[in-house]
Amino acid sequence: MQDIVFIEGLTAQAVIGVYDWEKEIQQELVFDLEMSHDNRLPAGTDDLSLTLDYEAISNYILNFCATEQFELIETLAEVLVAKLIAAFSLTEVTLTLRKPGAVPAAQAVGVKIRRFAEQ
Repeated sequence: MQDIVFIEGLTAQAVIGVYDWEKEIQQELVFDLEMSHDNRLPAGTDDLSLTLDYEAISNYILNFCATEQFELIETLAEVLVAKLIAAFSLTEVTLTLRKPGAVPAAQAVGVKIRRFAEQ
């Protein structure tokens, strides 16, 4: 059995897009993450250092979006998940990335990926 630690609706600003005008502005991105983690040890000890620190992960994502630029959200999602796996020793991550303003008639468009740490 594997537990899930999740972050929903994390909103970040990023320079993202293929058009010249998009490369000059920041746009809103919305992240949902599900990360596999065995929560029995942190629950049994009440020790924050044994958990997946969702505040640290959230801050990592916000900083990543503030400092990196990509044309495609697909590229941003792949690079970010690889970095999260490495930085936080994650074994499995499901990331949903939405770009709410991309299609005016849609509430949001985006990608959803699921990646595993290499064994």
